[in-house]
Amino acid sequence: MSAELATLIGWLLVAADLAIRIAALIIVPRDRKPTAAMAWLLAIFLIPFVGIILFLLIGNVKLSKRRRQRQVEIDRILAEHEEDLLPASDAASWPTWFRTVVEQNRRLGALPAVAGDSAQLMGDYEASIAAMAADIDTAERYVHVEFYIIGLDDTTKGFFAAMERAVARGVTVRVLLDHVASKRVSVHEATFAELDRIGVQWHFLLPLKPFTDRYERPDLRNHRKLVVVDGRVAFTGSQNLIDRSYDAPKNLKRGLKWQELVVRTTGPVVRSIDAVFRSDWYAETDELLEAPAERAATARVGGGSPEASAGLVCQVVPSGPAYATENNLRLFLSLVASAQERVIITSPYFVPDEAMIYAITSAKLRGLDVQLFVSELGDQGSVWHAQRSYYGTLLRAGVRIWLYPAPYILHAKHLSIDDDVAVIGSSNMDIRSFNLNFEISLLVRGASFVAGMREVEQGYRDAGRELTLEEWEKEPASATFLDGVARLTSALQ
Repeated sequence: MSAELATLIGWLLVAADLAIRIAALIIVPRDRKPTAAMAWLLAIFLIPFVGIILFLLIGNVKLSKRRRQRQVEIDRILAEHEEDLLPASDAASWPTWFRTVVEQNRRLGALPAVAGDSAQLMGDYEASIAAMAADIDTAERYVHVEFYIIGLDDTTKGFFAAMERAVARGVTVRVLLDHVASKRVSVHEATFAELDRIGVQWHFLLPLKPFTDRYERPDLRNHRKLVVVDGRVAFTGSQNLIDRSYDAPKNLKRGLKWQELVVRTTGPVVRSIDAVFRSDWYAETDELLEAPAERAATARVGGGSPEASAGLVCQVVPSGPAYATENNLRLFLSLVASAQERVIITSPYFVPDEAMIYAITSAKLRGLDVQLFVSELGDQGSVWHAQRSYYGTLLRAGVRIWLYPAPYILHAKHLSIDDDVAVIGSSNMDIRSFNLNFEISLLVRGASFVAGMREVEQGYRDAGRELTLEEWEKEPASATFLDGVARLTSALQ
């Protein structure tokens, strides 16, 4: 190679590098949070060619235009049927702050708050799956199943058997499962084969379809978990349909077990949970589930059920990258800002954005009792280190942090404020759940429900230990360095 050619190539590379940096300064900050924009710019400036390739692959936090238009259509359909969803009639008696939060949720997620619901918390992993199977055995019309991860193993075989019996009775069983997450588990081939064998109707959520008009960013996933039986009983929460080790050799080697929290609901709110399933089914299959027989059956729910006498007010809040805003983040921020006595958060992956950190620490500065429950150890190294990077800020503000003991991963996801309002669902308190995952959250108002959640939280305290500021300040510099690096990369959304 001649010296002139080498010089020309060098200048071309310098020009390309400069062009990438200038383009990044123009494109990256557009409609993006400052922290995420700075993280992307840092990556592109430090490793220009690799950074720009990564940005092109995963830099768009929204789904395709087709999928977002489908969400608008779904919201329109839900709004048209809002009257059928039995919105609560006693809203005038609610505190003003709660009424405004409910209105915000309705505007963002299209689903109203409904009264006359019953909800039961379930923290026993195997028992919750058994309870779902038992309710499926009572199905007469349909069963709707949607999970981020579904795996056939010794823990879930009873659930699969219940679905098979339902199909044999002539019940329509529909199943949705996330494509990437479910295909990554070791038992995926047996799982898909069993779904085919028992005759359920099943589809992948957000299937990877490169080079088609249905292609989406590969790490935008559907993280929802729910089961609906005949529109009269539903389950949702943090738990996937798989063994608590996730059938992963690395987890089995470490002895890791997932600790979850699920809620079983009856009453009008079941129809809202079912609406989320139906919207996802429509988004993936183009089939709008509007069968008159099914709608007539669900319309009777909540009218005179004895279980509905519990009198809870519930509202389902769907969120995800097809929405224009982070519905779940706005819900959490509104609740923390509205709290008057206490805020208690449980999240396995706690990587909040700046707004959430300010809301939490401000609640403590207002004199509230603020507590956070997390796991003592992590199953995902980068997320665990990013989470740890916030401990110092929280502890110095006076937030109490409780560590759930190894070998358990506290995977439950819930938030409670004061003595009568709580949220439980699939959403972590992290940037991924706010921006990249489809989630479902259940807002509940009722002192009896929150009292049950207080018992769950006390169980976490009894099992674990409190992390103190004195202990935290003894962390080695190498660990805090890794925490800081992970915190920077966590903003690459």
